[in-house]
Amino acid sequence: MKLLAGKTALVTGASKGIGRKIAEVFAQHGANVAFTYLSSVEKGQALEQELQQFGTQVKGYRSDASKFDEADKLINDIVADFGALDIVVNNAGITKDGLLMRMTEENWDDVININLKSIFNISKAASKVMMKSRKGSIINMSSVVGVQGNAGQANYSASKAGIIGFSKSLAKELGSRNIRTNVVAPGFIRTEMTDVLDPKVVAGWEAGIPLKRAGEAEEVANVCLFLASDLSSYVNGQVLPVCGGML
Repeated sequence: MKLLAGKTALVTGASKGIGRKIAEVFAQHGANVAFTYLSSVEKGQALEQELQQFGTQVKGYRSDASKFDEADKLINDIVADFGALDIVVNNAGITKDGLLMRMTEENWDDVININLKSIFNISKAASKVMMKSRKGSIINMSSVVGVQGNAGQANYSASKAGIIGFSKSLAKELGSRNIRTNVVAPGFIRTEMTDVLDPKVVAGWEAGIPLKRAGEAEEVANVCLFLASDLSSYVNGQVLPVCGGML
């Protein structure tokens, strides 16, 4: 059964990692998929070609979600190209880790703008479309760090905690229009970024996880699939950790 047949989804920051897997799983389940990339142009173009195999409409957009005008144009372009927008996964994000005493203003501003302001920008533009159609699912990517904090990640933790507060408020604002807003909070997930880490460091982290292993990007994507589909039709304003029991 294809859970997203006939629906149109936007996944931001989908050129690699978790975002790429979300776009793939959505296309497998029958969704028309719009996605964004920014610096990874070749990977974004490759993903567009790869997703064609699933037989749904697919298009990648080079767009910076942290820029208000670009986000607004993106949503307008998607509606023009696809005719609808039913699902938004706000996944784009960065890290610029460092202890507070060494953190620069630029490192703070960049992480807040790309991780948090981008979600305001995209959600505001997308909500106009969803309110007209009186339906929609907005899925915002936070982190276990946004719930419990982490030394050396004050900027990242603040951005991810802000996403939770924003999403819970949006769920209350838009719920009466049949628009659901939920949060996914991944823990330690295996991606291209983690593959370059020292195996001993990874093993130490895994030892502290009740399931004793890192998660896979597909396991996060499957939770997003649930939240995007009608299986979660009465789930709104919630934070779903995908962390193997870390929280």
